[in-house]
Amino acid sequence: MTTNTPTRVEKAVTPATAWEGAFGFPLFHRLSRELDAMFDRFGMERPMFAELPKPWTPDVEVVTKDNMLKVKIDLPGLKKEEVTVEMLENNLIVRGERKQEKEEKKEGFFRTERTYGSFYRSLPLPEGVNPELAKAAMHDGVLEITMPMVKVAEKTRKLEITTAEPVTAGKAA
Repeated sequence: MTTNTPTRVEKAVTPATAWEGAFGFPLFHRLSRELDAMFDRFGMERPMFAELPKPWTPDVEVVTKDNMLKVKIDLPGLKKEEVTVEMLENNLIVRGERKQEKEEKKEGFFRTERTYGSFYRSLPLPEGVNPELAKAAMHDGVLEITMPMVKVAEKTRKLEITTAEPVTAGKAA
């Protein structure tokens, strides 16, 4: 049997872009789509809210071997003059700035893109490291920092495991 009663149909809401999903602003998403559609009519193909470049954080490897702490940090394209290494209390701090430039040339088209970004890494030093004797060297885009380590006696204590008494429930007063 059919009726003329209107039925409510709900649409599933799915985040279509980073603006709508990450920030919860569907109005921005709608505005972006409408402006993109308007500019498409004029032959401009770039979306209004293009994906932003992700911040760069260099990869770090920390290894202890032969009473030495070795820290290797991948810094491709950077010179040693663009990197600063410091010791602050019990932390190793590495910071610098990366600058990249890309050029694209096509028929009747020239585009230059520049990317600048600074990075900052703070690594806690383990117990027994002597930061006063630390050395840093850079070769082929890899910064290697070495520090001597002294063996530290482990402060562990073994606990005896016992059987717990079953807890009995008492009557409420």
